[in-house]
Order: sequence, then structure tokens, then C-alpha cells
Amino acid sequence: MIFALEVVFGLIALAGALSAALLKDPYAKLIALGILVSGALPFIVDRGYLDVAIVASLIAPISTIFVLMAVRRAEQ
Repeated sequence: MIFALEVVFGLIALAGALSAALLKDPYAKLIALGILVSGALPFIVDRGYLDVAIVASLIAPISTIFVLMAVRRAEQ
């Protein structure tokens, strides 16, 4: 992978991890976890694990929907 892209995707993954660790709002934490996944996915693809990347890209949005429903239910 191009070095500049590695740095950018690494910074995106780091930003997502740091914000997920520091934020308290459940909705903001879910957005941060989505940013973390989007930063880590290119590294998975670069190593040649396309099957893992496909599964991760399918599971991440589905699990986010379920967690959003649980958070909304807990607030009511």
C-alpha cells in the first residue's frame, strides 16, 4: 500500500479509537466505532483477507443497527 495512504488510514483508525474511548454519549460512541472500522478495513484488504473484509463490512452496519435499537430502548 502507498505509505501516505497507510498514514491516513492509520490516523483515521486512531481517531476512531480515541474518540470511542473518550466519548460518553452512546450515539457518538457508535459513530466513533464506525470510524474505527472504516480506518482498519483497508489494512485487512491490503493483507489479502478479502473474505474477512467482506464479513466485517457486512456485520458492522447490522450490529450498529441492533445497538442503536438497544440504546434507544434503554433511554425510554
